[in-house]
Parts: sequence; C-alpha cells; structure tokens
Amino acid sequence: MKYLYESFTFPPDQSFTVKKDTFGMTEYNTFQSHLNFEIILLENCWGRSLIGNHMADINGAQLALLGSYLPHCWQSHRQQDHTPLPTAYIVHFSPYFIGKEFLETLEARELNILFDKALGGMLFSGDTIIRARVILQQLLEATGFLKIIRMIALLDLLANSKDQTVLDSPLSKIWKTAAQEQRITQVFDYLYRNFRNAISLEEVAAVIHMTASGFCRYLKKTTDSTFVEILKDIRISHAAKLLLTGNHNISEVCYRSGYNNLSNFYQHFKEVKGLPPNKFLKQYRAFREIS
Repeated sequence: MKYLYESFTFPPDQSFTVKKDTFGMTEYNTFQSHLNFEIILLENCWGRSLIGNHMADINGAQLALLGSYLPHCWQSHRQQDHTPLPTAYIVHFSPYFIGKEFLETLEARELNILFDKALGGMLFSGDTIIRARVILQQLLEATGFLKIIRMIALLDLLANSKDQTVLDSPLSKIWKTAAQEQRITQVFDYLYRNFRNAISLEEVAAVIHMTASGFCRYLKKTTDSTFVEILKDIRISHAAKLLLTGNHNISEVCYRSGYNNLSNFYQHFKEVKGLPPNKFLKQYRAFREIS
C-alpha cells in the first residue's frame, strides 16, 4: 500500500476544481492526503473506503466530504465484464474559496459547522446522494458566477442533510489547526512525506526555521499536542490501515510505518487504538464475520 501526499494549486482562473473521472478496477489504490477539502461521489463502485480511521463498504455509490490532511483511499473490486467502470465526481476546494470574511458572517454558521465535521470525514446516503449527483453534473457545465452558486448549493445540501454520518479520528483537532495555520502546514507536509523514516525533532523544527525548544512551544500552543504525539498518531493511523487491508503481517506493518522495533510499535498502537495490533485485527475480523 502506497501513501501519497498531494500538493497542488488551483488554476489562476478557478477558486475550486470539479471533474468527473473513470478509474480502473484496481483492488488496492494509494492512500492520499492533501491540504484542500474534497467532495467525492463514487458510482458503479463495489469495494470499500478508508477515511481516517474509518473503513466502510461501498455498494454501488458513496458520497464523502473530506477535510484537510485526512488520509483516504478507495479500494474497488472487479465486477462482471459487462459492469460499467467506477466513476467519480471530485471537487477540490478551500473553505475560503468565497472569502474568509463570508465565513465570519452569521449566515455562514452552518457551513462552519460542516467544515468542522469534515475534518474527521463525513459520509452521506439516501436522497442526499441523488440530489448531490444532480448538482455535481450542473457544476461540470457551469462557468463564472453560476459555478459559485452551484458550489454553495452543494455545500448547503451537505450541511443540512439528515443522511450524514460524521466519522472520527484522533487527528481531527490537529488537522483543523493545520488547515487554519499557514506556517504549520509546512510541518505536516514534511511529516506526511517522511513519517516512515527516522525523524528528529531538530530536522522538523528546521523546516520552519525554529530551534527545537521554540518549535516545541509553538507546536504545543498551536495544536495542543507534542511532536511525539503527532508523529505517533500519524504512524499508527497508517499502520491500522495497512493491517486492515490484509496484505501485511504485524512485523511488516511495524517497519512500514516508521518503527524499528516491535516493542515500541505495540506500545504506541495500544496507546492510540486502545488495543495491541493483534487484538485490534482480531476484533475487526470478528466484526466483519458478524456483519
């Protein structure tokens, strides 16, 4: 399982992007993470999604809203030859695409709540998927100010949906801070690119030109977490996903997640997940058998 941090900018004439893609039937795809928020509607897809620490089955269609830096992956299983290929409507945007001042108004309260929920991921079902598909199709054709109106309509639909499930992640608070603090995005960029390697406090502090002690104070004040806690959460969240894919044993997952000995890996895994990796995997398999 590969992990990819995506860093991209919007075209000079666009404040957000929308596209429709057909993607191949691959059993395992790459984990992705990026600063921008994402709305994705999958169709003709059977498989499962991995969003943060949450895994869900996909049975035909899935609509998700993803916050900044939230790792995600879509795994699709091959169907009959006559089955249409999976398609995806994908929107990338910043919450500030219509201006930071707008989000400070009383009328934008529901949007702010939506964006806070999205930091750990959200899934939508039922009538919301049907209505979102219509708006997404309109977004593909819209230009100029009409495109902005369609985008706001889509966000309003999601914000007021009764068919929403808010996912959870221990990194949600940290991701929220990273999305709001320009300087610390450089830190998260570096951590997500390098968490599988040995990383020292000093080298990460140097990314934003700070001393180690100054960086520790800054990080604690900004995220309410220490460097060790953040790095541990990133590594263990990645390890949990690798375990659930079933492609690697615990020792392999340990070394593929940035650890160089099993003892520390077991200790950190239990601290983050509440269970050691072997019991975590056993619990998941038991749940799958029941469901």
